[in-house]
Amino acid sequence: MWLWVFSSWLVTPSRKIFIHRNMKTKQINFNKTSPSISDRLRFLLALCGDVFLHFLARRYETFIRGFRLLSPKYLDWTSRIRARRVYYFAVRTVPAYKNFIKDKAIKRWSEIPYTDKEDYIKKYSTEQRCFDGKIPVTGIAIDESSGSTGTPYNWVRSIRERHESHAFISYFSTFCFGKKPWVTINAFSMGAWATGINMGVALQRNGIVKNTGPDIGKILHTLEFFGHEHEYIITGYPPFLKQLYDYAKQQNFPWVKYSISALVGGEGMSEGLRDYLLPGYKKVFSGYGATDLEIGIGGETPLTIAIRKLARENPEVRNLLFGADSRLPMIFQYNPVMHYIEVNKNRELIFTITRKSVLSPRIRYNIHDEGGIMRYDQMCEKLKSAGYNIDDLTKAEKNKNLTFPFMWIYGRRDFTISIMGANIYPEDIEQCLYADYELAKITRSFCQSVLEGENASVRPAFYFEITETPSEELKKRFADSILEKLIKMNADFREAWHEYADTLKPEIFLFPLGEGPFKTDQNKIKQIRVIKGNFDDKIFQSPSHSV
Repeated sequence: MWLWVFSSWLVTPSRKIFIHRNMKTKQINFNKTSPSISDRLRFLLALCGDVFLHFLARRYETFIRGFRLLSPKYLDWTSRIRARRVYYFAVRTVPAYKNFIKDKAIKRWSEIPYTDKEDYIKKYSTEQRCFDGKIPVTGIAIDESSGSTGTPYNWVRSIRERHESHAFISYFSTFCFGKKPWVTINAFSMGAWATGINMGVALQRNGIVKNTGPDIGKILHTLEFFGHEHEYIITGYPPFLKQLYDYAKQQNFPWVKYSISALVGGEGMSEGLRDYLLPGYKKVFSGYGATDLEIGIGGETPLTIAIRKLARENPEVRNLLFGADSRLPMIFQYNPVMHYIEVNKNRELIFTITRKSVLSPRIRYNIHDEGGIMRYDQMCEKLKSAGYNIDDLTKAEKNKNLTFPFMWIYGRRDFTISIMGANIYPEDIEQCLYADYELAKITRSFCQSVLEGENASVRPAFYFEITETPSEELKKRFADSILEKLIKMNADFREAWHEYADTLKPEIFLFPLGEGPFKTDQNKIKQIRVIKGNFDDKIFQSPSHSV
């Protein structure tokens, strides 16, 4: 009985238990501050699980072994319960969230409205979005988002929530790269941004860390200084890891003498780019996170990479797992004890951080990334129906598969252009680019837009930042290669091409490094991927700079 009282005390508004006079429980809606008795009983069971999980998570070995004992169905159940629990906690203690739902008739979880930047973050102050409506004066770090979709934002974190995130990143890295100590060269941008500082702190648990930032000279000097006797992991954005590798080869740096792996994040990475990097990097894994939420939400594992490669090679498997979409998503595994993830009708991922340690809770938060989720046992069954045993995909790996659920990400919906009913995604252009090694080798960055002409005519436009001098011949090579592969890869584009070939023929623009639309990349930590409207710059009129 005392455990029930204690669990109720955790979630009721005045630290008291409300019981109806005739001992019958009240009917309590979701937007009230008190959960029902059935929810309290679930929270009690989750509380017992929390104690068990707390001890599991203290060391990497117990974390890995312990989670293998938990069934995928249990992990799904406890994730949902923990999300409900933190929801009530936020309703009770967060002024902004309490105000956000006060006029809404909510009787079930699915009726709880989504939050996002427009409807929640911009509407309420940072203090209002924190527990008790204030930011503690000690133990707080502030991260700034990159502003890749607009205005940068500030996000406050408590010591405990950062500690938990750092631990998971450390465990994920150990699982992927092994327990042997390594030297981490952290090439993520330093300063106010979330990823750089936090990756450095997290990977100090695994070995030596040098935070160079994206400075190629410092990175190569660090490799020379420590020598090739060490194992190295270089972290950074995917395009930068390519730039570093290309530059090292151009300078005849003895890269092959070193054992270097890569841990990338911050934006998507195609399998073509991984193929390009792997001759130089021993292993390449990617992590998934968002400054809106936190870094380290999920990570690629040997299993997710194997599934993605299988889906790339076998369209039937891709359709079976991800549906009729020409894009090949990135696939991650995530810890459902830390995050509860749903998918809405627009195929956007909805996140609830399930830990009460989070200073500014995110409940059903939509960052507008397209994708999907699947339990581990469901993935096993899907692959089995296609004739594949999930364990056989990684039989050459030292570690057994983690039974964590899967999520897959196509990318941010904001980065899509649409013409004649055909959606063109940055992932499409990246796949086309890396399917042609010679073009990939000379390309630093790319972006796309809808180009508006006379009489309101439109057509797709693709812009490439290249290391060679732009020329009409090179422009034709890009145009022919990208168009051929886009028709092959993108089913919507292929169908529309048969009817609107003149309209859908893309315009190609080539720019030297740091010119044209890529000027802004010098002041941003992430590369631009979509230009809204025509790119209005006199540089377009100069044949010496673009073609």
